[in-house]
Amino acid sequence: MKRRDFLKKAGVVAAGASLSPLMFAKAQSSTYRWAMVTSWPTSLDTLFGTAQFIARRLNEVTDGDIEVDVYPAGAQVGAFEVYDAVSSGAFELGHAAPYYFINKDPAHAFFTSVPFGMPPQEHDAWMYFGGGQELHEELTRPDGVIAFVAGNTGPQTGGWFNREINTPADVRGLTIRFPGFGGQVLSALGANVQNIPGGELYLALETGVLDAADWVGPYDDEILELHRVARYYYLPSWAEPGGSVASYVNLDLYESLPADIQAAIQTVSGEANVHMLAHYTARNGEALQRLIDGGTEIRVFSTELMEALERETDAIHEQNSQGNELYARILESYSSFQRGLQQWGRLSDYSYNSYQFRNDE
Repeated sequence: MKRRDFLKKAGVVAAGASLSPLMFAKAQSSTYRWAMVTSWPTSLDTLFGTAQFIARRLNEVTDGDIEVDVYPAGAQVGAFEVYDAVSSGAFELGHAAPYYFINKDPAHAFFTSVPFGMPPQEHDAWMYFGGGQELHEELTRPDGVIAFVAGNTGPQTGGWFNREINTPADVRGLTIRFPGFGGQVLSALGANVQNIPGGELYLALETGVLDAADWVGPYDDEILELHRVARYYYLPSWAEPGGSVASYVNLDLYESLPADIQAAIQTVSGEANVHMLAHYTARNGEALQRLIDGGTEIRVFSTELMEALERETDAIHEQNSQGNELYARILESYSSFQRGLQQWGRLSDYSYNSYQFRNDE
């Protein structure tokens, strides 16, 4: 029994572990009953809420043919076990940030964000029209998984700190929660990097286990009350100018489905992608103002530090490409696409935003 075996191996005690696993075939006539594991606590109504949105929309667009039970991080598997849970067939679906799985292959980072990478609009363009989706499938298929873009946080922030960070030397010895590729860059500069689920960050900062932590942005960070346990809020997010998340589907299940159900999964994932980004965009501005009004001190990373972070990013790309042909191809695809957009972005978005913000202090 795949689900029970996986939960035992992972050391997870779950309420549903004693039940029989949900079958990949139709549970009843014209009905699929699936389970989706996620990397999100229920308190984060945009991240966990997007997983719930996917479940609801799959039910609606298939006229009730698909029913999905959605589980928060820790209810069935841990936040960083979602990929393995879907790969093994223990669970049919997952919703997570691909860069949580760079321990399997560093190339997973490209499908959430890489430092100094593309913002959401450009990343979506690469995924849908620049070969990104095909490369993601090439990465995940050997593990028995297929993934689709299913949300984006929008631009994130540089994180919460309890001391000012002005130079690369200030990073040395800093204990910080920072996932993915960005964490590797900070580690290269001498930080002690931890990967802790979002629901545990408040306590870790409050007790001094962490000196600093990155999560998402003002709206989610306010929900987690990180402003109550850290003084300085740094921007911009050099590591995550956008944060794409994915819906994961067990590959054997997906390939066994009729074409209309496959299309429903793809369509709803795309709808969730728009839904999540719009929700964060609508909420972050007001949340940021509340944080500032409550005493949060906004800081901007220095050019000296940003340049050091970019140098380490380039070095890690070079290192990861050695002996990893797929990583090298994904890096070339991603970088070439990003370069191809720069002139248009400079003349359009940058020029417009510079004018709009010209009088801001």
